[in-house]
Amino acid sequence: MALSVIKNANLALTFFLELGVLVALGYWGFQTGQGTGAKFALGLGAPAAAIVLWALFGAPRGRWHLKGIWRVLLQIVFFGSAALALAAAVTLWLGITWALICILNIALNYAWKQ
Repeated sequence: MALSVIKNANLALTFFLELGVLVALGYWGFQTGQGTGAKFALGLGAPAAAIVLWALFGAPRGRWHLKGIWRVLLQIVFFGSAALALAAAVTLWLGITWALICILNIALNYAWKQ
């Protein structure tokens, strides 16, 4: 019973990490852009691109849901982009912490076939 609670918590963490990617990319975009137009283009465009990428290839009901090594590579790109965005826009340590949490979450998802 305790393991099922931990597995469910890990699935919930996965969902919140997915949302966190969008927040991190949006924050990075609004901090990085030079001028108002660029800030809005990056702040809204980067999360929009991530949504499309994840919806097509990463979501369980995605049109071309990836499996195996291709899914792992997608997760590295998707969650890694947030780690890089946080490291660039906030602090290196936040980016590293984000990356470590994502690695642990992905490893548990893989081990538990979630």
